[in-house]
Amino acid sequence: MSRRVGLGAGGIIGGRVTLALHPSALSRLAAGRRVVLVSGTNGKTTTSHLLAAALRTAGPVLHNASGANMADGVVAALAADRDATTAVIEVDELHLAAVAAAVNPAVIVLLNLSRDQLDRGSEVRAVAAALAVPLAAHPDTVVVANADDPMVVWAAQQAARTVWVATGSRWSADSGSCPRCGATLHRGDADEEKWWCDCGLTRPDPQWSALDDAAVTGGEVVPLRLQLPGRFNVGNAVMALAAGSLLGVEHRVGAAAMAQLPDVGGRYALLTHGEHRLRLLLAKNPAGWTETVGLLQDCRPLLVVVNAREADGRDTSWLWDVAFEQLGARPVVAAGENAADLGVRLSYAGIAHTTVGDPLAGLDQLQPGQVDVVANYTAFHQLRRRLVTAEGGSG
Repeated sequence: MSRRVGLGAGGIIGGRVTLALHPSALSRLAAGRRVVLVSGTNGKTTTSHLLAAALRTAGPVLHNASGANMADGVVAALAADRDATTAVIEVDELHLAAVAAAVNPAVIVLLNLSRDQLDRGSEVRAVAAALAVPLAAHPDTVVVANADDPMVVWAAQQAARTVWVATGSRWSADSGSCPRCGATLHRGDADEEKWWCDCGLTRPDPQWSALDDAAVTGGEVVPLRLQLPGRFNVGNAVMALAAGSLLGVEHRVGAAAMAQLPDVGGRYALLTHGEHRLRLLLAKNPAGWTETVGLLQDCRPLLVVVNAREADGRDTSWLWDVAFEQLGARPVVAAGENAADLGVRLSYAGIAHTTVGDPLAGLDQLQPGQVDVVANYTAFHQLRRRLVTAEGGSG
């Protein structure tokens, strides 16, 4: 029914019914499996896909590849494959504690923490404090954590064993002050990633580091020839490599498997619609947009699509923290269910644009040829479904 009315893929209803009938189903389904949980604000889906690809070099892997990352989605994924003894599970950061308590993970990957879904999520420091509880509660779990994110470091210090990864994260707007004491954090020069506080909280020495096209660990340089664009995806891949190595995957074997991924759930996919050749990008919050702007081709027309449904967060005030001023002089169309909110923000940024609610109608306002499309969560999946089913839509 969900598929027929266009509300979604129907991937979680089985899990929701199962939990209603059997509240302990999650722990029962996870019993006997090695489980890796991947959480954080941005990059969960991509990192879990990269990690699952690496682990499959050693055997079957269960993975909630659809991105349904709350308890009902996790139950549905586990129930769909009763045989795989290794599971890679993407988990919403606000649900990590409950899922970890049920599955007793071997590894938790903690990517980053920033503002997201402002009507649902707490202030970032509160989220970090909440995450510290499950990390401390599982002394046998190894935590792979982002050393460049002060919020992550503060939370992960509660873990019994931590593997630190320098991902090269550039977003710092949510960690201007120390999460431990509230004082202003000190940061190194622009080309340094060091940060520290006078209270003693400081960036830990990483065991893994991301370079432009490689991972470095223990003096070994592992080339990364990803098809996925952007330095942030190199960081995601290094986090996945670090987690995979804990489960016995040889570094270069894992890197080679990751290089086979052309896109992740449609992210970065190329689609043709009519006379337009579209590249699809997902950005759902200011931190994600900071990385996405660097992927946009100079002067290429841009379609931006924004919704504010439950899965996006109803509050669109996050748009004001996105540096749309960096878009420069290019044809821009604002679309989506909240196109008007986006249009106001673009106007204040001084970006000439056209506002058209329907994204496909918005494409008609752009010249034929290549177009970059950036959409937030539900807008991305909604538009992608329309593109791949529309006449002329092809990969």
